[in-house]
Amino acid sequence: MRILDLATLLVCVTAALAYLNARFLKLPASIGVTVGGLLVSMLVFVLVALNVPLALEAVDVVRGIEFDDFVFEGVLSFLLFAGALGVNSHALWSLRGPVVSFALLSTALSIGLVGLTVYGLLGLFGLQIPLVYCLVFGALISPTDPVAVLGMLKQAKVPKKIETLVAGESLFNDGVGVVAFAVLAGIAAAASGAHGPDLSAAGVLGFFAQEALGGLALGAVLGTLGYLALRSVHDFVVEVLVTLGLVLACTAVATHLHVSAPLAAVAAGLLVGSLTDRRPAALSSREKFDSFWHLTDELLNIFLFTLLALEVVVVRFSSQALLLGLIAIPLVLLIRAISVQVPFMLLGKRHVFSPFTRRLMIWGGLRGAISVALAFTVPAGPARELFLVMTYVIVVFSIIVQGLTVGRLALSAGSDVAAKPA
Repeated sequence: MRILDLATLLVCVTAALAYLNARFLKLPASIGVTVGGLLVSMLVFVLVALNVPLALEAVDVVRGIEFDDFVFEGVLSFLLFAGALGVNSHALWSLRGPVVSFALLSTALSIGLVGLTVYGLLGLFGLQIPLVYCLVFGALISPTDPVAVLGMLKQAKVPKKIETLVAGESLFNDGVGVVAFAVLAGIAAAASGAHGPDLSAAGVLGFFAQEALGGLALGAVLGTLGYLALRSVHDFVVEVLVTLGLVLACTAVATHLHVSAPLAAVAAGLLVGSLTDRRPAALSSREKFDSFWHLTDELLNIFLFTLLALEVVVVRFSSQALLLGLIAIPLVLLIRAISVQVPFMLLGKRHVFSPFTRRLMIWGGLRGAISVALAFTVPAGPARELFLVMTYVIVVFSIIVQGLTVGRLALSAGSDVAAKPA
């Protein structure tokens, strides 16, 4: 499929869904596009079942889209860089303990508990999926994508402590989750006889350290170079081009060095944001600069959810897989609650958080297109189609049900700021 065909398809479908949402549904952009995309997918399913030629041709076109390449070699790094730019670096540093705890401990707990639970659940249905593949599913469904929630938190004027904790957790949660997925997928491939990492404990830890620490180090180096370039010019267009080049460099260099591009983008974004905060004169117009990256963030999220709607039409849905996805929804939410609660208990003596913080982190931990993109990269086998369907069911519930209701929870937290600590 030509790049022009893909771009045309994405832009036209996205524009149509965004227009219908703005004109009729009036929902937050990512949620409205997901709802519209779900309706489009259902319509395509019906037309394909009726052997309508145009629908059959559309499905063939969609089969040519490399969803995982589009996300991991482009979109994800831009999203994480934009998110990191908007985080208050001083507030994030003051919460470094909780943020690291949630990014590492909470994500690890979620991956392990989801993997073991799904392994048992599939066994009850007579499906013999190896445990390592179930852990791969735990890694792909654990990263949260609360972009819409962060906007709602700002509108609700919740305490900065809550906003920073949720933002920081989501940024590093995504990076750590993607690295964990790469490690577990490599182990699954090696276990099945394909080329993969050393299966010893030292080999696995070394691979994880190379991906995570290498990504952070690369982001720090490129972020510093990007800031020095920004400081030496005073032209908005050049500043935008420098940061665009910085994100692309993070992705390209990380791929060649076999380190984590998402974590490199997070580190670079945090460093550029922090240094430009300390020296505002480094940018010709901070307001225009922030507006550009906010718009980029919004557009890429809408494109992702549109691509999700297009990709799902080529997935083979079975009644058993749909049922397992529905059963997995409350299980994943329960495990999210446990994985959030444990770090809160461990941090309770040093940090005081209101009950609203926990509720927002649990209910606001939306699963998004990142999880679906990871599902498309699961090693080929019987687990791949099953996990794709389960992931899609969980993501649709998360975006539509949680996304539409978390705003009220955020408003409650905002109105309670004077009564309780953040």
